[in-house]
Amino acid sequence: MSASTSNVRPAPDQALVDIVDYTLNYEISSALAYTTARHCLIDTLGCGLEALEYPACTKLLGPVVAGAIVPNGARVPGTQFQLDPVQAAFNIGAMIRWLDFNDTWLAAEWGHPSDNLGGILATADWLSRNAVAAGKNPLTLRHVLTAMIKAHEIQGCLALENSFNQVGLDHVVLVKVASTAVVSQLLGLTHDETINAVSLAWVDGQSLRTYRHSPNTGSRKSWAAGDATSRAVRLALIAQTGEMGYPSVLSAKTWGFYDVLFKGQPFRFQRPYGSYVMENVLFKISFPAEFHSQTAVECAMNIHQQLKAAGKSDGDIKKITIRTHEACIRIIDKKGPLNNPADRDHCVQYMVAVPIIFGRLTAADYEDAVAADPRIDTLRGKIICVEDPAFTVDYHDPEKRSIANALTVELNDGSRLDEVVCEYPIGHKRRRDEGIPLLENKFRINLARRFPPRQQERILDVSLDQDKLEAMAVHEYIDRYVI
Repeated sequence: MSASTSNVRPAPDQALVDIVDYTLNYEISSALAYTTARHCLIDTLGCGLEALEYPACTKLLGPVVAGAIVPNGARVPGTQFQLDPVQAAFNIGAMIRWLDFNDTWLAAEWGHPSDNLGGILATADWLSRNAVAAGKNPLTLRHVLTAMIKAHEIQGCLALENSFNQVGLDHVVLVKVASTAVVSQLLGLTHDETINAVSLAWVDGQSLRTYRHSPNTGSRKSWAAGDATSRAVRLALIAQTGEMGYPSVLSAKTWGFYDVLFKGQPFRFQRPYGSYVMENVLFKISFPAEFHSQTAVECAMNIHQQLKAAGKSDGDIKKITIRTHEACIRIIDKKGPLNNPADRDHCVQYMVAVPIIFGRLTAADYEDAVAADPRIDTLRGKIICVEDPAFTVDYHDPEKRSIANALTVELNDGSRLDEVVCEYPIGHKRRRDEGIPLLENKFRINLARRFPPRQQERILDVSLDQDKLEAMAVHEYIDRYVI
């Protein structure tokens, strides 16, 4: 005899309601959030432009059907593609994530909130072009920056206390959810329609993390966020038709997200949604490296200079100890063969060995030509990681959010270099004054990869001016990136 099951449709889960209420109703008042969002916008677009130098990325770009052109479609910066907003979101999302060089958020779940820009920018550009064609006003970059702040906040606050990686799910689930919410707002969906859209994002099958870890590390990790943000646009458009949603998608017994994919645990929240995440986001400024290694790379650059000044080299090293935090060990402490660039940029030993040997770490250093240098694997074999519990505590402290690493080098002659410690990377909020000029220089370098000088100046003229950028129509700004 079975117990009867209630078929009364419940009210939407509170976690859905909170996301949607915030997305549709919250007014962003933080000038710091808008300034940081502008820096995030130009840095993220610059990362995408650099990725266009890599055939492994560009082979995935363009329309689904070769040669297809969408009238008033969204443009893909740095290319001649004009696409439907779903495919444009994939293109932009894949570009900006390809080299692991855009912003980062570290918490119980880590991720890259600017991954949401794929869906945001594609949708805003498409809407603007169609508005102008219909004689209406286009969206401005102020709308884009607002959507970025809110997407950062949704993804980041969900990540603060909820570890999706510990149940085997990839963090791009949060990109899909956050992008769905803010794209729904850009499309003008009602409250109920946006609830439906966000529920559709949670009900989707979610990506496994296996493409980020041994023995399967591979290039999907470079386009997974593009896939997620484009799926978000698709789901928002489906909800716009009036398609129903699933109000207890999270909490439904047996069949809901919590029971099926989250070990029966409801989400926990540390703080209400505001503008905290954008204000505190971490920029990757100097090195295209998984963020848990950023301070280790800074230390390695220091060690390279010390060895050079002493007339020594990597060949004089007997052992390197990396004192680090737990997340670094769990995600990027890797021994054994490295099979591809995606494998190498998630190996802290590789990311330390290259700068010690060469005094640099660039995206090209993950490619096969550089990885073939036998000195790298020799030095990798001499590097060990040990957890410092204090570093782990400070990593999770909301007032610190450090990403500390410390390197100690022992030499073959029995001597050792003084330990080099770096708690906060150049892209941390605590080093903004030092970091922003370097971030803007990174943007200039990336523009120069793709555009002639006059076009670079036209982009910089508006991109470095907060008021001018916010007032500009989205499609007019994106047109400056067309080759």
